[in-house]
Amino acid sequence: MGISDDSAGAARISLGTFPTPVESAPRLAAALGMDMGQLWIKRDDLTGLGGGGNKVRKLERVVAAALDGGADALVTTGAAQSNHARLTAAAGARLGIPVTLVLAGEPGAAVGNLLLDGLFGARIRWAGDVDHSALAVLAEEVAGDLGSAGAHPAIIPFGGSNRDGVLAYADAARELCAQLPGESVSVVALGSGGTMAGLAAELGTRRVLGVHTGAVSDPRAVVAALASTVTAEPVDPRTLRLRTDQVGAGYGTLTKQAAEAIRLAARTEGIVLDPIYTGRALAGLVAAVRDGGLGSDGPVVFWHTGGLPGLFGHRDAAAVASGAPEEGSRRTASARPPAQAPLRH
Repeated sequence: MGISDDSAGAARISLGTFPTPVESAPRLAAALGMDMGQLWIKRDDLTGLGGGGNKVRKLERVVAAALDGGADALVTTGAAQSNHARLTAAAGARLGIPVTLVLAGEPGAAVGNLLLDGLFGARIRWAGDVDHSALAVLAEEVAGDLGSAGAHPAIIPFGGSNRDGVLAYADAARELCAQLPGESVSVVALGSGGTMAGLAAELGTRRVLGVHTGAVSDPRAVVAALASTVTAEPVDPRTLRLRTDQVGAGYGTLTKQAAEAIRLAARTEGIVLDPIYTGRALAGLVAAVRDGGLGSDGPVVFWHTGGLPGLFGHRDAAAVASGAPEEGSRRTASARPPAQAPLRH
């Protein structure tokens, strides 16, 4: 594999604080039966901008491309509790560029990411209970209206997952290698696919385990296609390491395994995960260690990709501290993807 030669010159602006720390997690490792010093956490929740998270790295490149194209306004899409939407709003505030968020669902309480969207000054256009295609069409309409009013808007891709977003996580993989030399296996939540794609493109598919969150219908094909936009040779989807056993009753639900993983991280390392992405990712790591698929061949790096505001926006958040709810018992409208189509964060 390897990154193609034409990738190095892609534009990038500074939005975050890098490098993010890599921290040992000895108490969490012990709880999982791993050796001391075997488990590490890459703290991409500490990227600085707007509450942090993996989207900051992507936006450094994706927004740079938009600005190079003459954009003076940004439009993007997502679920009501979209981390990507929140960080796009924060990026716009940092750069002095107006942001419109086209969100699935109906207006609700300003909690979690929605509270921060408003705080950053984003305009929100509610799309109702629509699928991804309809959400994208509405974003085009919003951009057209802005253009008619004299602006030059750019539509930021769903989840920041395009070639530029993938390159951002190839950068992150190189950053990790400088901090933790030698071969390790990275475990990461698989949402829209760009984060895993960038890691796999740089590190190789053998060294990355993605935990499917239910955000896309064919995660293997999505990640392979995204990774292939930056690699010298196409990525074979069959070579990707995936776990698809943590989706539970659906993307917006809090699973029993994710709730247990969130409590475990909090009570062993004082680190807070979210119900949709990192909670599922750690649950996948736990399952992989227990079934022998991870942990016997060297260090393991868990990528904490952020999402803390989404915890406060989830209806079942209070239940996490005391005990997991019955699987699928609640799906919060603020977390769900549009009807009949996975929502790519």
